[in-house]
Amino acid sequence: MKKIGFVIPWYSEKIPGGAEMELRGLTTHLHESGVEVEMLSTCVKEFSADWNENYFSEGKEMVHGFPIRRFMVRKRDVQAFDAVNAKLMRDLPVSGEEQRIYVEEMVNSPGLCDYIREHKDDYSLFVFIPYMFGTTYHGLQVCPEKSVLIPCFHDESYVYMDIFKPVFENIGGIIYHAKPEYDLANRVFDMSRVKQGCLGEGVYTDLTSDGEAFRSKFGIDSPFIIYAGRKDEGKNVHTLVKYYSEYIKRRDTDLKLVLIGGGNIDLPAELVKDRRIIDLGFVELQDKYNAQAAAEFLCQPSLHESFSLVIMESWLCGRPVLVHSGCEVTRNFASESNGGLYFSDYFEFEGCTDWFLNNREKAAQLGENGRKYVRSNFAWDVIVDKYMKFFREVSGDSEE
Repeated sequence: MKKIGFVIPWYSEKIPGGAEMELRGLTTHLHESGVEVEMLSTCVKEFSADWNENYFSEGKEMVHGFPIRRFMVRKRDVQAFDAVNAKLMRDLPVSGEEQRIYVEEMVNSPGLCDYIREHKDDYSLFVFIPYMFGTTYHGLQVCPEKSVLIPCFHDESYVYMDIFKPVFENIGGIIYHAKPEYDLANRVFDMSRVKQGCLGEGVYTDLTSDGEAFRSKFGIDSPFIIYAGRKDEGKNVHTLVKYYSEYIKRRDTDLKLVLIGGGNIDLPAELVKDRRIIDLGFVELQDKYNAQAAAEFLCQPSLHESFSLVIMESWLCGRPVLVHSGCEVTRNFASESNGGLYFSDYFEFEGCTDWFLNNREKAAQLGENGRKYVRSNFAWDVIVDKYMKFFREVSGDSEE
C-alpha cells in the first residue's frame, strides 16, 4: 500500500480526548507494524481552544516517528455558528440554511483540502475522524473514493442533519466501534454504496493492577463503586451521584463512591465531608488501574458513547461493570461479553448494586468474562489486522 493519511481537526500528544487518543494509538501501532502513515490536521491547539487561532506553526513535524502536517484554519463567523449549534445542543430543528452555516462556520482549513486534492495520488487512503467537524465534512468530498470515515456516531441531533447524507453515503468506507453505532448509521443513512466495518477500537491489554496498593495509598478500606472519566452532566454522572446517595439511605452499608477524572459536578457536601463520596480528581494512570481493581464494580452511567475505554480497562483489571441501559453501545458491550449489568432507573440500580455486593464470586467471573472479551476483540494486534484488511479492501491495494 501507499501511505495512509489520517485527518483530525486538532492533534497533539497531550490532548486527552477520545478521538485524539484513539488516533494516537491507531497510527502508532500501524506505524510500528510497518505501515506508512501521516497525520493531517489544523494549527488549532485543541477542542476547547479558539478555533480561529492558529496555535501551532503551519508545516510538517515528526511525531512518534511519522509526520504530522498542520494547515492554517480560515476565519469563521463564531456568532453565526454558535446560534445554530445552540439549537442543535437543545435538540431543536434546524433549517437547511442553518445546516449550511454549521458546516461552513465550523473549524475549516481550505489549505488542508487543497493538500489532499493535490497529493491524493501519493496516498492509498485518507481516514477522517470524527464525523461532525469541518475538516471531515469538506475533506471527505475531495476524493470520496479514497476516503474512510471513523465517525464516532452518537444518537444526537447532529447525526440527523440532512446536509451530511450526500457526503457520508458516497465515500469508500466507514468504520464503527460497536454494532449499535452501525445500526444507528444504517437507520439514518443509505449506506448501500459504502463498505462498512464494525471493527472496534484498540486497547492496551498488558496493563497491571493492584487493588491493595490503591487502598493503602489513598486510605480507603471500605468497599466502593468507581466512576472514572469526565465529571459533568453530559456524562450523566449526576444520576450516579443521586442514585448512590439514595442507595446508602436505604441500605445499612459502608459502601463508598470514588470518582476519578477531571471536570466539576455538584456533590452532596455531607457525603463528601464524611468521605462517603471521594473525588480524587486526576490520578496517575497506574493509580487509576489499581483503583479499578479495588472497586466492587465500575459504573459508566453515560447515555452517549460510541466506545468506552474505561469499561475495557475495568474488565482488564478483573472487575465487572454497571452501565445505563439507555446507552445502546455500552449495554451491548455488557451483554455481548457477559461482563456486567445495566440499569434504567433507581430501583434497577439498587438491585444491581445489591447483586454485586452479595455475589462477589459471580461478580468476579463477570470481570473475567470481560477480560477475555477485550483481549479477543480489541487487543492492538487484533485491531491492526482488522483495520489493515479493511483498508486493503477499500483501496483495492494488495497486501504487498
